Amino acid sequence: METPVLRIDHLTVRYGKTCDYCRNGGELHKNTCPRCKTVWACNDMNVKLYEGEILGIVGESGSGKSTLMKSLFFDFDVTEGSGFLRDFGGGEADIFAQSLQQKKYIKNHLMGMVYQNPMLGLRMDYSSAGNIAEKLIAAGQRSFSGMNERVEELLDAVEILQSRKKEPPKNFSGGMQQRVQISKALANNPAILLLDEVTTGLDLSVQAKVLELIREIRQRFHISIMLVSHDLAVIRMLADRTIVMLDGKIIEQGLTDQILDDPQQPYTQQLVHSLL
Repeated sequence: METPVLRIDHLTVRYGKTCDYCRNGGELHKNTCPRCKTVWACNDMNVKLYEGEILGIVGESGSGKSTLMKSLFFDFDVTEGSGFLRDFGGGEADIFAQSLQQKKYIKNHLMGMVYQNPMLGLRMDYSSAGNIAEKLIAAGQRSFSGMNERVEELLDAVEILQSRKKEPPKNFSGGMQQRVQISKALANNPAILLLDEVTTGLDLSVQAKVLELIREIRQRFHISIMLVSHDLAVIRMLADRTIVMLDGKIIEQGLTDQILDDPQQPYTQQLVHSLL
């Protein structure tokens, strides 16, 4: 069997103290304990991501999609569970149990994150080149010429003119801001790219350009991508496999065509029918 580039085992993210009822499998109201009001944002999730694939993650608002992504990028603390990267610690070191220094290493070298809100991923007053250089410096790059060459290569890859590399992202449109975010996330050739609702709020024509860019990046850099979207058309276009989330749990997963053409769970059937 192929070794996944990322494996997540029994990931749980809770907000609240919990009680005997919910800890022992008591029925939750959606993802909230009716007794102690603890929110189980992610509940015992198992995920594998393989080299060069795009894994789509769908579900309604509040299903835990973004919590999963931000937990993987260490923005949120994990309550329980473990995670393993093929390129870290021989694939046997739990990334969630690492020191802050080691987590920074993983973020700066092995993963890239593109947020739905560009303000979370970019410094809006820095130049576009400065945003990318910041990521390179965090990974130990000190050569100005080397950084400048990499910045130009990445801006070319996301189709931003070199003449605008000294402009801050606050001057750019939403679609261009997302492209700067993508270039920053790719700065250190990460094995994994996390994309959280990157096309939400963009005009349809801009969405199409960003989606085509994602597809080209996967082919060019042979990178593994986790893609969160509420838009099944985006998932059908890009994802090789798909996970369906509801109330913090994975309720269905498989090849994207299978999930969308022959959904087994009532919720997934409802999602697919809402697209038709």
